[in-house]
Amino acid sequence: MNYEGLTASYWKEQAQRIEDLRKKINTQSVVSSGRTVPDDEALVIGSGRRLNVAVMFLDISDSSSRPSYAEAEQLTNLRVFNLFFSEMVKIAEDYGGFVEKNTGDGLLAYFEDRGGDPPEVGTKRAVACALTMLATNELYVTPILRNSAIPPLVFRISIDHGPVTIARLGAPRRFNSIVAIGTTANFASKMLAHAKPGEIVLGEQAKLQLPLRWQEQFTRLAVLFTGWNYILSGAPYPLYWYIGRWSRLV
Repeated sequence: MNYEGLTASYWKEQAQRIEDLRKKINTQSVVSSGRTVPDDEALVIGSGRRLNVAVMFLDISDSSSRPSYAEAEQLTNLRVFNLFFSEMVKIAEDYGGFVEKNTGDGLLAYFEDRGGDPPEVGTKRAVACALTMLATNELYVTPILRNSAIPPLVFRISIDHGPVTIARLGAPRRFNSIVAIGTTANFASKMLAHAKPGEIVLGEQAKLQLPLRWQEQFTRLAVLFTGWNYILSGAPYPLYWYIGRWSRLV
């Protein structure tokens, strides 16, 4: 991946991928009985692994206001969310991210330091991923929805960086999942309250991981007194808006 911008080849492949997915969703039966639980034996249930990661939350704004009472409305929303989240998850994976869960109207992903191809710090990959998500939604997903007279989706993103424990929780042969445990993950979700639709908000530790040029040109102080403080110094833990956006193909 190129973390400095969108390459023409990636953008072309993505356009075709979205169109193929749109056709597939429109022709297949998307409601079925039963369930399939992913088989993930990377961690034993109850065990964990401590990592330094960038944690990213994506939250769809005003999802509860979308019409969803009638069966036809629910089916429309199912197809819309299927198209949107299928692509957002794929983008996260393209940037070396691991999607922990889909919350129905959002998702949580983490980006391990020195992960990705080529290897890069977690926050830079998470921010590059967020920028590609915003561009994809604006230039590909939104036109598809508008052409079908469906209100477009808008979302906000929060990113913070720090140590978390990646653990597998649940019960054998029943529900279990991979979760990120720690203050960084908890705070990253609360940071969404300071972001409006279409915005990216960063914790200070995430900001400090970015290239100096990105920090100077594309970050602005959002909130100084968040109610959260550094443990050792007691200083407030501020938040920053990331205002940069992809502007051209590279």
